[in-house]
Amino acid sequence: METSPAPRPAHIPRSTAVRPPCATPFSRAHWHTTCAAIRRVPRFEVAFQAVELWIADRAVLPVENSLGGSIHRNYDLLLRHRLHIVGEVQLPVHHCLLALPGVRRDLLTRVISHPQALAQCELTLNAMGLNVAREAFDDTAAAAEHVAAAGLRDTAAIASSRAAELYGLQVLADGIQDDAGNVTRFVMLAREPIIPRTDRPFKTSIVFAHDREGTSVLFKVLSAFAFRDISLTKIESRPHRHRPIRLVDDANVGTAKHFEYMFYIDFQASMAEVRAQNALSEIQEFTSFLRVLGSYPMDMTPWEYSSSSSPSPAPGGDTSR
Repeated sequence: METSPAPRPAHIPRSTAVRPPCATPFSRAHWHTTCAAIRRVPRFEVAFQAVELWIADRAVLPVENSLGGSIHRNYDLLLRHRLHIVGEVQLPVHHCLLALPGVRRDLLTRVISHPQALAQCELTLNAMGLNVAREAFDDTAAAAEHVAAAGLRDTAAIASSRAAELYGLQVLADGIQDDAGNVTRFVMLAREPIIPRTDRPFKTSIVFAHDREGTSVLFKVLSAFAFRDISLTKIESRPHRHRPIRLVDDANVGTAKHFEYMFYIDFQASMAEVRAQNALSEIQEFTSFLRVLGSYPMDMTPWEYSSSSSPSPAPGGDTSR
């Protein structure tokens, strides 16, 4: 994992939510936040540092997509930085194919975007006859900006309709995601955790590791949750056999350690519940590293999707225990 510090971010006013540009429409209403403004930042690391340096109060980042899976880079950053997850929201993804005004699809030789966006639109692009080169960019908005700034008439970007407005691009095709039910999960990060509650559904995210030999650790962890009837919503392992991971522990001390695997788990319980506290106390007895990334309200938003994901051309455009 990269351990070099990110550059100091440009000034962003206080009470501001920061996040890298993304393809999903987003507003303060989604979070019920009192942030005065929402500003985009160029990289995920800058979002973390903006909060750590008191330049911003919150950071909002994507962590998981229903088609592309986890965004591992941001999980690595959660380990490296001492911020807390204080909320989540799951939003539908709506991708568009953008190009310079006047460009036709048959002129394209390349499509650029974030790797997740490229993967989420692969089948649709092929069905449209766009069997052209794919190139990965840091994020979707950066891809759109690059097409506009460089005047690329042979290149299209996958991004949002908002990006088309921002950078003066035309929408060649609208709704090109392969799955109409494509959803991205975002988390909100803050310097301090929120106080867990029990009067509404909560989710808790943890990460743990074991630096000694043995295959029974995961079984013991799962048993600790099963014994207390705690449901898991996510479990994922990441191998890290050949490189150290720089971790920030509960004492806010950064250390580099080697682990075979890092395990990420989300479970449906609040840390205000005794059963959750007891489960983590038990898990801590047989793991080498355990950290609570956050205990926060679950997003219960019911989303409705169209029955078809076919792209359409834009007008003018081609109890405790």
